This record gives sequence, C-alpha cells and structure tokens, in this order.
Amino acid sequence: MKRILIIEDEPSLVLTLRDRLESEGYDVVAAADGATGEEKAAEGSFDVIILDLNLPGKNGLDVCRDLRGRGVETPVLMLTARGDVTDRVVGLKLGADDYLPKPFDMLELLARLEALYRRRPVSAKPGPDGQAAFGDVRVDFDGAVVTRGGEELELSALEWRLLRYLVDHPDRVLPRDLLLDEVWGYEATPVTRTVDVHVSSLRQKIEEKPSHPRHIVTVHGQGYKFVPGG
Repeated sequence: MKRILIIEDEPSLVLTLRDRLESEGYDVVAAADGATGEEKAAEGSFDVIILDLNLPGKNGLDVCRDLRGRGVETPVLMLTARGDVTDRVVGLKLGADDYLPKPFDMLELLARLEALYRRRPVSAKPGPDGQAAFGDVRVDFDGAVVTRGGEELELSALEWRLLRYLVDHPDRVLPRDLLLDEVWGYEATPVTRTVDVHVSSLRQKIEEKPSHPRHIVTVHGQGYKFVPGG
C-alpha cells in the first residue's frame, strides 16, 4: 500500500484529503504542525509527503529544508495559499518536488501525487547476484565487498551480518530484541547496548554524516529502520 504523510493544520482539509486518498488506496498519516510532521517524515517510511506552507510553530519551507538536510529524500508536494511566486521558487530550491496552490482540484492533486510516487526512491534489496546499492554505497554480499563513494570499506563479520539483515528488511521498524535474535543469535546473550554500539560503528562506515544518518535511522522507543532511499 502506498503511504502518504499529510502535514497540514486545517482539520477540514485533512479530513477531506484522508477520505479521498484512502479511497484511492493510500495509507494516510497526518500531522498538524511543522515540528511533528518533520519527525514523522524523518522516522517513517512514506512514498510521498504533502506539506502545507503555512504551519504553526515551524513553516513548511523550514520543514522541507531541514528534511533534506537530514537526508530524507521522500518526494514532497508543497501546498500554498499564497499567490507570491517567490514562495514557490524558494520551496523548490529548498528541495520540494512540486507545488500546488490552494484551492486546488482533487483530480489534479491525485495526478501530481501519482507522478511523485513514480519518482520515489527504489528499494536496495539485493538482486539474485547478491548486489545492492543505496546512496553512494555499493555492496557485493557474495564477494564481501562494500564501497562508499568508490572507496572500499572494511567491515567485521558481525557488521556484515547486521548490514545484510538491514538491507534484506528495508523500510521496516526492527526492534533491538529482534536484531539480537536474528543477527547475534540466542546463544550470544549480548548486553543491552550491543546493538546500539554496532549500529553506530556501521553508520560511521557507510553514512556520509553518521550523526545525521540517511539510511540506518533510529525509531525512538522502538529500534532501527533501514531506509534505502533516505
């Protein structure tokens, strides 16, 4: 099912959009302010984001800029009630993929969303030849070779198992207990921080900005998630 995030503070519009989008087969999540919407967008796996320009607390331009700064590449359709073309130009320069002025026709919105959906980042699950790619990382699991930006990286055996499990389960929240069971095995009985330490180590090697990871993201209170198109 296609997942869409609506960041909009007008309840009646959110209700209208939710009803229509769900009838079109979308799984809809909504946020009523910029800060909440940004966190949902950063932590969740969405195919498209509808982002209003005028939001309480943090406006849509700032949300879009900060999401791109955090490595979130989910296509963004920006809504604006303003007639000033400058806002639209700024929005596109900050990373929005398209814009639609209010009031808008629902059929046009659906067409725009479908176009953005087709442009969404693709999965990085390995093909039959054991190859996978995400961002500037290329992985050959069969040959045990991984490169970032063309430079070969050295991974420990455990880091290889962790990376393989993450890549095999894209866009899913993976609790620490599950990772302990599947990657370390029941017999290992590692301490609680083991997963966090190894995730941090793997991030240092494959993430361009480990402190603001694009691919191995933390889902607060739940675990981790591998986002190939982050």
